[in-house]
Amino acid sequence: MKTSFCGLVFAAVFASALGACGGGSAEGGDPKVGGAEGGAHPLVGSPAPEFGFASVNGQGKVSAKELQGKVVLVDFWATWCEPCKKSFPKLQGLNVKYKASGVEIVGISEDDEKGTDLAGFGNTYGAKFPLGWDDGKKIAEKWQPKSMPSSFIVDRKGVVRFVHLGYHDGEEDEIEKEIKSLL
Repeated sequence: MKTSFCGLVFAAVFASALGACGGGSAEGGDPKVGGAEGGAHPLVGSPAPEFGFASVNGQGKVSAKELQGKVVLVDFWATWCEPCKKSFPKLQGLNVKYKASGVEIVGISEDDEKGTDLAGFGNTYGAKFPLGWDDGKKIAEKWQPKSMPSSFIVDRKGVVRFVHLGYHDGEEDEIEKEIKSLL
């Protein structure tokens, strides 16, 4: 069967677009990640990589080291990401509900330029949790988010237990169950 070059390019672009909006999760016992990529995310079951940033929305400095002993959701996002606009209010709802139980949510922007109104995006979509900018994508290089948004749930011992690639309506229910399982 012959396949044209244009057909291959279309298939690659279509698969890439699906991955950018795909959703899924992975747990330590069954490290499968949904969406177009399939397979296991390399961080599931491994220690969470270090990160640190000065928040762009008045939340001070944030680092993985300061968050040790807490359940942490690390969300990689961007201002151009349409699903991020839907996920931020849901993440803020979880932030309000579980912060007193020792859960911390942090957002790390993968925008190319810090000059983008990151704090304004957070305000518009209800994020009161710390938001930072990944200068040079050095944090993303360690965490390997495969789509926007990508959320990593880290247990109290600092081990990545769940990964969500993309966001779809209702996914916050699954994230909430995963957070509760780690408390």
